[in-house]
Amino acid sequence: MANGSLQEALGMIETKGFVALVEATDAMLKAANVELAGWDKVGSGLVTAFVVGDVAAVKAAVDAGAAAASRIGEVVSVQVIPRPHEELGGVLSFAKAQAAARTGAGSPTTKNDGA
Repeated sequence: MANGSLQEALGMIETKGFVALVEATDAMLKAANVELAGWDKVGSGLVTAFVVGDVAAVKAAVDAGAAAASRIGEVVSVQVIPRPHEELGGVLSFAKAQAAARTGAGSPTTKNDGA
């Protein structure tokens, strides 16, 4: 995320199953000039990927990602938020981890850290 902000738009794709999310994320990153901001395991097999960039790029990326994921799995939800409020990062795990890293307020934990 440029300058630690959510930029101009936030795009989200939620799928049932990790493989569909990987396919969606690959398609999003190839389709438009967006940046992968993070991903989150919601539970019950649901996973969500977040991309950021300008509004048009995020919309194009999310459309491409949803189409790709639906070919091999189930797309549960797709959303683009243009100009997200600056405090929205407080509910997004990737934004909280990045903010903590910038301020030195703690180190984010990683999934599969071998412990």
